[in-house]
Amino acid sequence: MRLLPKQDTFFDMFEKQARTVDQGAQALSALMTDYRDVEEAAYKIKTMEHDADEIAHTIIKKLNTTFVTPFDREDIHALTSAMDDVLDYIENASDRLALYEITEPTEEAVKLVSILVEATTLMVSAVCQLRDMKHPKVIREACVEINRLENQGDQVNRMAIAKLFKMHDSPIEALKWREIYDHIETAIDKCEDVADILESTMLKSG
Repeated sequence: MRLLPKQDTFFDMFEKQARTVDQGAQALSALMTDYRDVEEAAYKIKTMEHDADEIAHTIIKKLNTTFVTPFDREDIHALTSAMDDVLDYIENASDRLALYEITEPTEEAVKLVSILVEATTLMVSAVCQLRDMKHPKVIREACVEINRLENQGDQVNRMAIAKLFKMHDSPIEALKWREIYDHIETAIDKCEDVADILESTMLKSG
């Protein structure tokens, strides 16, 4: 039995947006693994962010012109905005790496990006289950794991910030990294926002 009205176009766009966000996270992770051509990598991520913006605008436009929607309009808007926010902060982080001429990533940055990639991969998995809601357990488990990853990201970020306060000889570098950490950690936070919206949508549809 199908729990949601048939609105395949919406689900196609949700999945496309989620995958674009994940591609941005994967691109940032690839940069952390092979740290070179930073400006080029940042430009590629910016292009992905632009693509995601276009998808978001298309979803909102369709939302405003569709009488029957697959689930609550406010949830569609919130889900679209939250996924868009994730990639915005990923793009912010990559932009700062290039703008501040960071020569190499820190261990903490690598850890945060690794957590981010895990979260965006789970986000794709959960969003792709929205179409039929045949596997609510998959959505629920993915959301729980994203919440766990957000807590882990908080812990890594706190340790990273504490380490920055000890950089007495390099205060400017400390300020640069604090901003970059904040962008990455906020991207992880936004993944948790997506998870919360998915859980809420699932409960309403049940």
